[in-house]
Amino acid sequence: MQTELSDEGSEAVALIVREELARRRLSRQWLADEARVSLSTLEKALAGSRPFTLATVVRLEDALGTSLRGKKLSPETELRNFAPDSMGAYTRPAVQWLEGSYLTLRPSFSEAGAVFAYLTSLSWDEANGHLVFSEASRTDAEYEQKGFVSFPNISGAIYLVTISEGQYRVAILNRPVGHGAMSGILLTLAAGSGAQLTPAAVPITLVPKRVESEPVVGVVREGDDCFAEYRECVDKVTGRGYARFPG
Repeated sequence: MQTELSDEGSEAVALIVREELARRRLSRQWLADEARVSLSTLEKALAGSRPFTLATVVRLEDALGTSLRGKKLSPETELRNFAPDSMGAYTRPAVQWLEGSYLTLRPSFSEAGAVFAYLTSLSWDEANGHLVFSEASRTDAEYEQKGFVSFPNISGAIYLVTISEGQYRVAILNRPVGHGAMSGILLTLAAGSGAQLTPAAVPITLVPKRVESEPVVGVVREGDDCFAEYRECVDKVTGRGYARFPG
């Protein structure tokens, strides 16, 4: 029977492993291969969704050539485990459960009734000490966004914020419900007539991406295989009161 580390012990090992990978510029895939553990197992342990086993820690120590137990974090790493006050002053262990890849769904701006789908990843910025997000797999790749995550205790809402050359784009999301989906409102600019950009507010939902499959992305129309599923996810935002659009 494998011995599992305590929650505190697992969190400490996860932070040290992240520090070692960042400092040496090594990938998680490299570490998984060298330690002979699955990438999925490593990712879940580093995200705090499952504890490290002693056997896994020993393999990681062999791969990295350093002890992970009883090792103190550097002062710089300690400081990087706290987000700034302007983002909610959250701690790294408190938000590890948010890290991961999400299928992102919102109404299409170009086609009435259609759903626009792409991927959004949330991860910890090792250098600056806070959560960040980045979009991928958008069919309009030139509009892919990235930015920081604000998570203030006072409201409990999760903010994905992009600031670029004075322009702001914000997604305001509720805490995860159901199968871990986060739903809310996206405030952005949509293409208008000609080169004009028009302020827009639409419902948006982020659904945890299934590891075993690659979701359909792009503009999903009625008649497409996943349209009903995607449309239902988007309609739940207003149908269940996750966001309001007063008439």
